[in-house]
Amino acid sequence: MFNHNRGLWGYTGIAADGEPLTIQSTGIGGPSAAIVLDELIALGARRAIRVGTAGALDETLGFGDLLIVARALCADGTSHSLGAGEQLEGDGELTAELRRAAPAAPAVTIVTSDLFYELDEARFADWRARGAVAVEMECAALFALGARRGVQVACALVVTDRLHGPRERIEPAALHDAGLAVGRLGAAALGALAARR
Repeated sequence: MFNHNRGLWGYTGIAADGEPLTIQSTGIGGPSAAIVLDELIALGARRAIRVGTAGALDETLGFGDLLIVARALCADGTSHSLGAGEQLEGDGELTAELRRAAPAAPAVTIVTSDLFYELDEARFADWRARGAVAVEMECAALFALGARRGVQVACALVVTDRLHGPRERIEPAALHDAGLAVGRLGAAALGALAARR
């Protein structure tokens, strides 16, 4: 552990492939995530993968499904404050590494929102119509900041909530396993990219 600034734990060291790796909690939401990424960039970070959880808007998605974010719809304030328009894409090279590391995981459009407990669920229909299959709270902000700072940023998610019909949440033991799976995916993609350089 190398820091716990603002109560957000961070670990750094050498990964199994011999390359340096930092794993840093960002807290919840775009404002917190943007602060953390900006500070990591100031410390020398040049690429980052957000690994996290998402709520499924698409009824074909199940608990534990891995998603690779190709595009994020910007329904949050932070990405707009950073100059984003209606949608953003992650870094192409880093996203391709995620796809190679998990070829069965679909590359999807998601939406980034500021609300964990959405108050206006009528927005779900609009998001679905625009192609979003899941919703989360940080991706668009990180994509926007990465683009502004010239840093590669990509995102991999795991489905932990189902938002079509009555809201359902993954069981705690399955949540633990899902977190490990998406974390391993992020580490594998970063390692593969480092090995090719």
